[in-house]
Amino acid sequence: MPSDVKAISPLLERVIRLIEKSHCVAGEELAVEPAVELALREALNNAVVHGNRLDPGKLVQVYCRCELGKELSLVVRDQGIRFDPNGISDPLALENLEAEHGRGILLMRSQMDEVSFERGGTEVHMHKTASIRAIKRSARESDNPSSRDVRGSADSDRSKQSPPMRRRERKTC
Repeated sequence: MPSDVKAISPLLERVIRLIEKSHCVAGEELAVEPAVELALREALNNAVVHGNRLDPGKLVQVYCRCELGKELSLVVRDQGIRFDPNGISDPLALENLEAEHGRGILLMRSQMDEVSFERGGTEVHMHKTASIRAIKRSARESDNPSSRDVRGSADSDRSKQSPPMRRRERKTC
């Protein structure tokens, strides 16, 4: 994705659609995907604005891996300079409550089960685990050979999709 804030929403919508189709973290409550969407939006915004500093010559990459009914892993990588996430001021400190920036990492951590920074802070790794109910449903569906296949991409044409097949345990968004 180019380092342009206007590119964030179209990419985000595409990735969320793929996650929804994969059912990798669909839980008891419908709030799972909105939580992932918020965390991913913050990670993309941080990569574009703070990592790549809106440089149109730099790219942001997103990697997504789903274990059906078990876990979602997202990686957002920018081409910016290194930074130490521990050096970020506490956004909940009294002196920072009116600051215009500084809440993205807090939001990501509040919405995902795990958030870590790798490669000197140029990569954010986020994980969301499915609920027990989703895990049980995935196990039932994987035992049923007539289960609907969730293959596809945001650009796929339904008329070109192959017939339903048994689900794979791992899926890449």
